[in-house]
Amino acid sequence: MMTLGLSWKSIRHRGFTVALTVISLSLGVALLLGVERMRSEAREGFTNTISGTDLIVGARTGDVSLLLSSVFRIGNATQNISWETYEKISKNPQVAWTIPLSLGDSHKGYRVLGTSAEYFDHYRYGRKQALEMAEGVRFADTYDAVLGAEVARKLGYQISDEIVLAHGSGDVSFVEHTDKPFRVVGVLKATGTPVDRAVHVSLEGIEAVHVGWDGSGDHDGHDHSNCNHPAHDHGDHETGMDRLAAIESTLAGEDPNSLEPETITAFLVGMHSRVDAVFLQRSINTYKGEALSAVMPGVALQELWQVVGVVETTLLVISLFVLGVSLAGMLSSLLASLNERRREMAILRSVGARPVHILSLIVVESILLTTASIAAGIALLYGMLLVARPVVLEKTGLQLGFGMLSSWELILIGLVMLVGLLVGLVPAWLCYRRSLSDGLTVRV
Repeated sequence: MMTLGLSWKSIRHRGFTVALTVISLSLGVALLLGVERMRSEAREGFTNTISGTDLIVGARTGDVSLLLSSVFRIGNATQNISWETYEKISKNPQVAWTIPLSLGDSHKGYRVLGTSAEYFDHYRYGRKQALEMAEGVRFADTYDAVLGAEVARKLGYQISDEIVLAHGSGDVSFVEHTDKPFRVVGVLKATGTPVDRAVHVSLEGIEAVHVGWDGSGDHDGHDHSNCNHPAHDHGDHETGMDRLAAIESTLAGEDPNSLEPETITAFLVGMHSRVDAVFLQRSINTYKGEALSAVMPGVALQELWQVVGVVETTLLVISLFVLGVSLAGMLSSLLASLNERRREMAILRSVGARPVHILSLIVVESILLTTASIAAGIALLYGMLLVARPVVLEKTGLQLGFGMLSSWELILIGLVMLVGLLVGLVPAWLCYRRSLSDGLTVRV
């Protein structure tokens, strides 16, 4: 206890220098823990987005590209796939269920997802958790919309509010489907996945707003395939007029099949037996009727981790370098203080302090400095999380955890404490080796 008291008084006596050392080291600790928290939360967030899906099928592209565009809504699909192909694969006896996905529109910066009722029945996230309604019901009519939790919260929508879809996926759009507003009928419970940031409508609704659409909200029956939307490939003027007439009759309740889409962006597949997924994947990838890609979400995620692993390693190395520089600064501070404390140590020796007591005094000081720096670094980490969480969630959709430190983070903290102790042993050993006369001799 006497050693602890002397160490604390010595630290207080050198308050300004010690404060700079603690600030420097705490920044290194906060950076190291922050990089680790971002890495682990990013992986967990991506992994929890989709569960229980055996295959993702889309137009021929890379596995990671298909995964990002169809599930995480990052980027855009370059091509679509025909509805005929979708129906053919969905009728395969090995297939238990399918979920069609049609992307291409947005609402105030949020993606619009056209899908079917199977989306609510079979889509799973996390540990095979099903989607649940926070309020309202699923879409049933052509112009019904179900909002993700974040969309409803951020935009302040209530049940029965009207919304207008915009063409394209940008944050700002000057081309809106004002002639066909949708009505909010439900809001999903929060999932912590891209589902929260999507507006869900039926495939029929997506088809209805685009048939005969000329880019200004008017319908002229022309072909607008340059808009890169699944519903835009409708042939010539006559075909467009025919489909527009079919739409109008459908909305009047005459023909419920006329709003069947011609193309979709991608679809999810669930198998009766997961073993059959490999064989179906091979069959889809070699399908001669259309250039398709079928990917397994887990395999595509592993490929994604390999791509981003280099970035993760780079960030970790940078944070370790910053922490190393901070520890070197603490070592420099302790070594510099030895010359100032030569007489102090000699006096302690002269009143009966043994060399081991002097050694323990320096070691305890380094432990106190390291402990204070770690505590300040953890406080700084949570402060940064508090400020950054809403910004990161809005910009990237990544939900940063605000919970307790993970086991790996605790291991990192333990390693920092160990290195801090080793750093303190260097000046402690030098002080231990000095003789009593070293501090009492006047040097000219």
